[in-house]
Amino acid sequence: MDVSKNGLKIVWSSVVSIFLIGGAAGSFLSSWVADRYGRKGALFVGNIFGIIGAAMFFLIRKLNSIEILLAGRLVVGLSGGFATSIVPMYMSEIAPLRLRGAVGVICQLGITCGVFLGQIAGLDTVLGTENSWHYMLGAFVPLCIYALVFTSIILPESPKYLYIIKEQKQKALDELSRIRKMDIMLLEVEISSLQQEIETKTTAEPWTIKRIFKDPSLRLPVFLVCIIQFGQQMSGINVVFYYSNSIFINAGLGITGAQYATLGTGVANIGMALASVPVMSTLNRRGVLLTSIYLCLGCLIVLCTSILLTHLSSHMPIICTIAVLAYVIFYGIGLGPIPYFIGSELFDVGPRPAAMALGSVFNWGGNFIVGMTFPTIESIMGPYTFLIFAVFLLLLGQIVRIYLPETRGKNTMDIAALISQGFNSRPNSIRHG
Repeated sequence: MDVSKNGLKIVWSSVVSIFLIGGAAGSFLSSWVADRYGRKGALFVGNIFGIIGAAMFFLIRKLNSIEILLAGRLVVGLSGGFATSIVPMYMSEIAPLRLRGAVGVICQLGITCGVFLGQIAGLDTVLGTENSWHYMLGAFVPLCIYALVFTSIILPESPKYLYIIKEQKQKALDELSRIRKMDIMLLEVEISSLQQEIETKTTAEPWTIKRIFKDPSLRLPVFLVCIIQFGQQMSGINVVFYYSNSIFINAGLGITGAQYATLGTGVANIGMALASVPVMSTLNRRGVLLTSIYLCLGCLIVLCTSILLTHLSSHMPIICTIAVLAYVIFYGIGLGPIPYFIGSELFDVGPRPAAMALGSVFNWGGNFIVGMTFPTIESIMGPYTFLIFAVFLLLLGQIVRIYLPETRGKNTMDIAALISQGFNSRPNSIRHG
């Protein structure tokens, strides 16, 4: 079937956007599933969606159906929405307080590893060919099957969920003892914390997104979670990756060299995700996030300037290459991992699933906006497009500086108290007296 150039653009846009729509929908749905069927149940459902989506991808060429491709992308998007919402929340709930940040980074590490494996699978010498691209799309299915079995048989349920939401105290304590590999008598501090949280539970009414919006004490933390998740996508990371191949070619690396240099950015991304594990255990989240934001902002300005001046000096493509790699490194240490788990540190266990789901929706929404508008804006503004993202990072930095409290090593109830006065809260002001 012949398709016009404009028709092909519409199909391509639909294939890209329907995955992001699925991600946003999966984030919304995950909140309800996580509260009703548990964190394990939500992870199970997310993996089922992934397996169904992969099966659809494998059938595309046999059935020669664009509808199957679209349906597969939608279902895999649902799986992704569940993962980005549930995984960081579950990890933070089972982690001891001192390791909460380090464990929270694992979600970003998984994403960066997935992106890197996808880049490898997309090479012409691997699965990026006319006859095997559909296998590339579904190549993640062994991971989903393994995760499904692991979730069902080995993975413990979140003790916080069992203790506070379901009020199954003995089962929660048994799971906590199993996770920590310690006798329950040695876990007095954690049990005391669980008891404190359950005592603040004023009603049996479930925490829905509507209820979160109606609670004045949650307005600022909801805003922070949403703007930081949205800001991660509006930081320009996908645009930098979009430009990276042409930047590397202009730097004289050639087409094959540019492909492998792009893989190098993937390796850098993984390296920084690994490095951020000890960083989150030893440095303050807020300081790391602000440093990451401002350094990425600087890289975007350098990148814009050096692309515009490429014709004036032979050194400019090299500066472009350095700016891309520096951006990826600075992004990976703060803007990459922190947005995924910061919501789990700002909210008690009750409103946490709905708040994390809402933040995840804003993350997918930001991805959707950038994906849909960037080609048009780039065709009009060229490299100046980077400055739009730089301005957004400047605004994000101001919001984080004023409103985001430090969360490392603090109980979620103490953090919630710092930002319970809405936009009148000044959690970082120095109190005298």
